[in-house]
Amino acid sequence: MFTGLIEAVGEVAEVRALESGFRIRVRTEVAAELREGESVAVNGVCLTAINPRRDEWEAEIGPETARVTSLGALRSGSIVNIERALRADGRFGGHLVLGHVDGTGTVEDIRPADAFTWLTVALPEALAPYVIHRGSIAVDGISLTVAALTRSTFDVQIVPFTWAHTNLRALRVGEAVNLECDMVGKYVLRAVEMMGTKV
Repeated sequence: MFTGLIEAVGEVAEVRALESGFRIRVRTEVAAELREGESVAVNGVCLTAINPRRDEWEAEIGPETARVTSLGALRSGSIVNIERALRADGRFGGHLVLGHVDGTGTVEDIRPADAFTWLTVALPEALAPYVIHRGSIAVDGISLTVAALTRSTFDVQIVPFTWAHTNLRALRVGEAVNLECDMVGKYVLRAVEMMGTKV
């Protein structure tokens, strides 16, 4: 379980192909605090920490994860968001994030407005029912509020702190971002769908 509050950014130091999938090596300041086997969200995708050292750690990414998330496009030098799993005695912020990405969106526009930055993201049709105006959404693992919504896009306003302390500042128009819709909304919609099939 995660909260969408990014602890640190990391840099992908190496991407190494495996027989199936690939392994990444990530440099980040929180590496020294990781334990072998710990869950870590990388751009919102829950991965397992392997071989943590003083300033870097590794993770394996399977072919299905590479296919349905943006992690398949990682290269040496890519900047990624890092969040460790929420401790049971930790302070809860953001919103409930599982690290199970629902799909990817495409950055359509990046526009500054005074000290803030607006992002417009193209929303896959299959995810549209799960996104609501003023609701929560995780973009590359970051807990954000949907500020504007159309049938095919949503807008989020990024505060200066988030812009400076996440990988959003490295985004370019046309790039893919991982999206995880609000878990509560998904369960509610599923329950409604199931009730409808019984009528």
